[in-house]
Amino acid sequence: MYRTFLAWRYLAARRTNVIGIVGIMVGVGALILILSIMTGFLLETKRSLRGTLSDLILEPIHVPDREGRTIPYDPEPALAVVRADPRVAAACAQLTWYGILGQSGRDAALANMRMADAQSGKLSGVKLVGIDVADEFAATNFRAALESTPRFAGSRVADLDDPFAPPPGYAPEGRMLPTCIVGEQLASAWNLRRGSEIEIVTGVPDPLTGDFPVNNRRYVVVGTFRSGENEMDLEKIYFERAELADFLSSERRFSQILVRLHDYARDGKAVRDELSAKLHAAGLVKFADGREVRTWEDFRRSLLGAIENERVLMAIMLSLVVVVAAFTIFAILSMMVTEKRRDIGILSALGATPGGVTSLFLWIAFLDALIGAVLGAVLGVLGALHIDRIERWLSSVLGVQIFNRNVYLFDHIPAVVNPLWVAVIVLGAFACTLLFAAIPAWRAGRLDPLEALRYE
Repeated sequence: MYRTFLAWRYLAARRTNVIGIVGIMVGVGALILILSIMTGFLLETKRSLRGTLSDLILEPIHVPDREGRTIPYDPEPALAVVRADPRVAAACAQLTWYGILGQSGRDAALANMRMADAQSGKLSGVKLVGIDVADEFAATNFRAALESTPRFAGSRVADLDDPFAPPPGYAPEGRMLPTCIVGEQLASAWNLRRGSEIEIVTGVPDPLTGDFPVNNRRYVVVGTFRSGENEMDLEKIYFERAELADFLSSERRFSQILVRLHDYARDGKAVRDELSAKLHAAGLVKFADGREVRTWEDFRRSLLGAIENERVLMAIMLSLVVVVAAFTIFAILSMMVTEKRRDIGILSALGATPGGVTSLFLWIAFLDALIGAVLGAVLGVLGALHIDRIERWLSSVLGVQIFNRNVYLFDHIPAVVNPLWVAVIVLGAFACTLLFAAIPAWRAGRLDPLEALRYE
């Protein structure tokens, strides 16, 4: 009983204990907050990339072998094999190519200035994506990207069921132009609206003659999409697949097939391996080792691995804050043992055992860790849950953009609080504090009462 009473008295009497409590609170809170944000970044990246790429990506290598044979340019045979698997929910073919975006007519001068500028000139290079609308809606999140609320001035498509339909009221002087849908970030950078006309320029090399003819065609923008992935929204332009194939004037009808599974977590790797073998046996891919059929995690392995490594390194570095706070408690208890030599001697003379004296000072450290860890856990969890709102408020108060939403793949600060991680961090703070406090507590328990009272 005396240990609890004296521990509270010593804790309240010495204000330096507040330093240790605050140190543990800051360390635990920062560790929970940063790990929650890094976990959110990892999960949000996975979610964004999964929505863009679907679960599996089939990319046949369309290069003739030594006998001149090549993979079929028509996606239907491969789609038939993929859709025959009962674990596949949907699949769609995409035709992708790269081109240059420009504007003609009265906007030509502005386009000329953009393309000549060292900073904004990179916006001229765009990725052209040809899709089949119904299949794309089933296999990817493209419909959700068309339904999302615009962040910038502009508008989505007029008809979700027919997104490539000409915009209402569009009446060109000449023939009706083919249509396209641009990313929201790209539309904002180029000041494009529904009804804006753009020029796409590209080249398709001829493998037989070696020629490299240049193709160009004008399109009318029928709307924008917002995937939440800024990089994608800044570089992609969607077309109907038949229209893009006609523009390229190439035999190629698809570049990749995106596959969505009923249960990716359970079947992802198994379906990948089996489809690789089946497609290779049917002559629809060159290799059976999985290099042409990959999961989206295989496709983005380097990016996901980099974020995971950053999370681990951040956890290690922030753990040092907790260690420093625990060392502060060690220093405070060491000073307390020196100052309380008389009290220790009196307690020992009255019958307190060495173990009782040791547990008294360990109890003080336990209370420091309890108060600091609980406060840190509460602040860290609350900060993680409201980090996006806090950042916006701080940015408006300080007048500085803390989190630039145009740089990252997402337009918000993601944070995911893992209760297991919170428990591990709090218990780790307790263990570290008690480990450091054990040394001065052990010294106090071994103190000879006669030596302690000799000069009193």
